[in-house]
Amino acid sequence: MLAVLALLALAGCGSSSSKESSTVTGNADADAVQVIEDWANELRAGDVSAASDRFAIPSIVENGTAPLRLTNRTQVEVFNQSLPCGARLTAASSSGRYTIATFVLTERPGPGQCGNGVGEAAKTAFVIHDGHITEWRRVVDTEPTGPTSTEPLI
Repeated sequence: MLAVLALLALAGCGSSSSKESSTVTGNADADAVQVIEDWANELRAGDVSAASDRFAIPSIVENGTAPLRLTNRTQVEVFNQSLPCGARLTAASSSGRYTIATFVLTERPGPGQCGNGVGEAAKTAFVIHDGHITEWRRVVDTEPTGPTSTEPLI
């Protein structure tokens, strides 16, 4: 559930700009990283409109739901507003057509409350095309399944 909240909340609080010195690690394309970092910084600062401008129309989002196709600016703004946390981008790596971004969750201005998610890590898979987000998909890190005891199974 924390992973759900974590990625629901990508874009922390405080005033942060893309002009800050970035400490993003990883092998991702620098242009894609810049789009993702700018989006996160704008949302974390509470500028939903600017963050929404980073999305292409149409775009696909998937945040604990089936993929949703956003076909107008209002839908994109509603999606961004729905994220309860802010986030600070810390790492980004390439995986096929996706850029997998790792964030540390923060509070952000707006109606959402990050609560216990603050300080947790969250991941999102992005597709960036022509400087815009065309896909935003929450990545859920799953815990290993199976026995957690060293007791024999039989």
